[in-house]
Amino acid sequence: MTTVTKMRLSKETFNILKNFSAINSNILIKPGNRIKTVSSGKNIFAEANVQEDFDTEVGIWDLNKFLGVISMFNNPDLEFHEKYVEISNGRSSVKYYYSEPTLLTVPPKDVKMPDVMFSFDLDEKDLNEILKASSILQVSNLNIVAKDGEIKIVVSDEKDDTSNSFSVTVNEDYSGPDYVGSLDVSDIKFLPGSYKVELSKGIVSRFKHIAQDLSYYIAIKRG
Repeated sequence: MTTVTKMRLSKETFNILKNFSAINSNILIKPGNRIKTVSSGKNIFAEANVQEDFDTEVGIWDLNKFLGVISMFNNPDLEFHEKYVEISNGRSSVKYYYSEPTLLTVPPKDVKMPDVMFSFDLDEKDLNEILKASSILQVSNLNIVAKDGEIKIVVSDEKDDTSNSFSVTVNEDYSGPDYVGSLDVSDIKFLPGSYKVELSKGIVSRFKHIAQDLSYYIAIKRG
C-alpha cells in the first residue's frame, strides 16, 4: 500500500519555489527537506532547507503553473500520491500529475564551495541600489573589485569603455589579495534580503541569505 503524505505549504517555502521558478521553470523535489534547482545554462545553482519534509519525489514541469494552482485555494492541503499531488480545500480539488524526471533539468550533484578566498556582507539596501542603478543606466555587468583596502561593487557595460557606471563600497577594511570578478546582473535572481558573499580562487561564488537557509552559487568570470 502506498503511503500518502498530506501537508500544507508554508508561505516561506512557496516564496522560495516562486523564486526558483525564475531560475528554472521546472524542478525535481526529492525526498527530504532540501530543495534545489539549476539554470538551463548551469551557471546558477540554488538550494534551500525548508520546513516541510517531502517523502515523495515530485517532478514539476511548469513550476509557475503549479504554484498558480496552489494560489487558487486559501492555504490548501497537498496530498502527495505516487504519481500526482491532490491540492484541495475540502470542497474543491485539483489533481496535478508529476512530470517524468528525465524530462527535467536537474542538478547532477551538489555544488561544493571551494576554499573561500574572502567574503563580505551585502546589505539588502545596497543590493537594491545596485539592481536599480543597473536598470536605470541600462548596464548589465556587475563587477566585484577588491583592492586598495576596500571592496566595491560596480555595475557598468564592459563592452563600452565610456559606459556610465555605478559603484558602492561594501567593505572599507579589506586586507586580502587583489580580486576582480564579474557576472551578469540578470543572474541575480535572489529573494529579498541581505547576503554573505563568498568568493573562491576559481569561478564559484556563493551568496548566502543572512536570515534564511538559502544559498545561490553563481559562476564568476575572473578579470
